Amino acid sequence: MPQNKIEDLRNHLFETLEGLKDKDDPMDLARAKAVAEVAKVIVESAKVEVSFLKTTGALQSTGFLPMSNDEAPPARRLKGAVALEANALSRGAPVDPTAPPGGWPKNGSRKPA
Repeated sequence: MPQNKIEDLRNHLFETLEGLKDKDDPMDLARAKAVAEVAKVIVESAKVEVSFLKTTGALQSTGFLPMSNDEAPPARRLKGAVALEANALSRGAPVDPTAPPGGWPKNGSRKPA
C-alpha cells in the first residue's frame, strides 16, 4: 500500500480543481465532490494525529505529516533556536527550557554567550 503524504493530498486536490476549470473536458461535479469529501476525512485524521502527538509528546508519526525540519517544505522550516530545539527533541535529547536562544556556551558557563 502506498505511503501517501500531505503533499500528495494537496496535489490531488489541485488536480481536481484544474479538472473542474477545464472548459474543454471538465471533471464530473459528483466526482469532484467525492474527492473533496474524502480529502476532508483525511484532513480530520491528520488533525487527530497532530493532537495525539501534542498530547503524548510522541516523536514519531505515521509519516503523513513531515516530522523533521529536513522533511518540512521550505516555507515551513523552523529557524534558529526553534530549529535547534526541535532537532534535539526529534533525537530524544532533553531540552533545557531555561537555555537562551542558541543554547548555553560550550565552556560550561551558565551565562549566555
